[in-house]
Amino acid sequence: MKLHDLKPAPGSRRKKKRVGRGAGSGLGKTAGRGHKGQKSRTGYSHRDGFEGGQMPLVRRVPKRGFTNIFRTEYSVVNVSQLEPFEGTVGPEELLGHGLVRRGRSVKILGNGDLSSALTVRAHKFSASAKSKIEAAGGTCEEL
Repeated sequence: MKLHDLKPAPGSRRKKKRVGRGAGSGLGKTAGRGHKGQKSRTGYSHRDGFEGGQMPLVRRVPKRGFTNIFRTEYSVVNVSQLEPFEGTVGPEELLGHGLVRRGRSVKILGNGDLSSALTVRAHKFSASAKSKIEAAGGTCEEL
């Protein structure tokens, strides 16, 4: 078989349906668009959230709260995820293993257990994470 012999499987391709080509075609006259009205006209499109002139949901629901522009986003790592590491673990090593995102501060949380003694460097530690790392004989360094 050569490239010029390739063709789709029989019955897998259909011809485009030509609408508005007479009553005998089954899609003549209004061409499947119904009778009159905005949706039957050419060029019709509607905005997302448009409700036919009714006050849209996004404007009916009251606004609440605010966004704190000074908030620090942390990449979260659990103590159990530190198990495969040896020696010193910092943001660079975690980034290399795909556990954190570049440019984000790192916070270590206390979910899971740790068996080996590690020196863990991060921007923040939860109290339970700190106690588990130190209980395993390791140390916590805040950056």
